Amino acid sequence: MTILVVEDEVIIADNICDTLEEFGYDVQDPAMSYSEAIRSIEAEEPHLAILDIRLAGRKSGIDLGNTINEKYDFPFIFLTSNSDKVTFSEAKRVDPYAFLVKPYSKDELFAAIELALYTFSKKKESLIDQNNMVVKDALFIKDKQCFVRINFEDIHYIQSDNVYLDIHLISGKSYTVRASLNDYLSKLDAHFIRSHRSYIINLRHLESVGNLTAKIYGKDIPIGRKHREDLLLRLNMG
Repeated sequence: MTILVVEDEVIIADNICDTLEEFGYDVQDPAMSYSEAIRSIEAEEPHLAILDIRLAGRKSGIDLGNTINEKYDFPFIFLTSNSDKVTFSEAKRVDPYAFLVKPYSKDELFAAIELALYTFSKKKESLIDQNNMVVKDALFIKDKQCFVRINFEDIHYIQSDNVYLDIHLISGKSYTVRASLNDYLSKLDAHFIRSHRSYIINLRHLESVGNLTAKIYGKDIPIGRKHREDLLLRLNMG
C-alpha cells in the first residue's frame, strides 16, 4: 500500500511520512505543489494520497483532488488548518474520502486512511459496469446499440488514454471503452499483465522482451521499470 503526501510545509510533510511508515505503509517522497504531485502520481501510481488543501503555487489541493478524480481514480484525504464553512464546502464538492483538521492525532490519521481505503474498495465493488460484461473466456463490449463478443485470446494489448482504454485486437481492429487499466486487468485471465502504467499485454502473443519494450505481433510495447520485474517473474514461472 503506497501513499503520497502532498504538503508544502517540509516539517509537517516529514512528520506525516514518518507516522505512515510507523503504520507500515510504503511512502513516496512528499510533493509540495500540484505539479510535483502530478509527476509523483504518474511515476509511482500511489494507492492513496493525503492532500493539504492549501499548497504553494496557483493550484490547490482541491484542484489536485479534482484531477485525481478525473484522470487517476484513487482515494484521497484532505488536510487543512481551516475548518471554516467555506473551506469545508469547497472540499466537499471534490468528494474526498476523509477530512482531517490540523492538529490531529496518529489514531485519527490511521482511522481516516483505513476508512478511505475501505470506502473506496466498497464503492468499486458496488459499481455496475453498463458498458461491458464478462464470461469465462471473453468480454462483451458495448458497441453502438449491441454488445460485441471479444475473446481473450484475440486481444493483442490494451492501452490507456486518460479515462479511456483502447482494446487492440490481433485482427487490427480496436474498441474504446471508458475504464481504468486496473478495472480491466481484474476482468481478464492470467495471460494478461501490465507492462507499463499505460499498457496491458497478452502473454499469449509475446514474441520477445527487451530492456525497454516487449514485442507482440511485431509491435513494440513499452515496459515500465516497476513492471519489468513482474513480467520477467511471470515468464520464468510459465
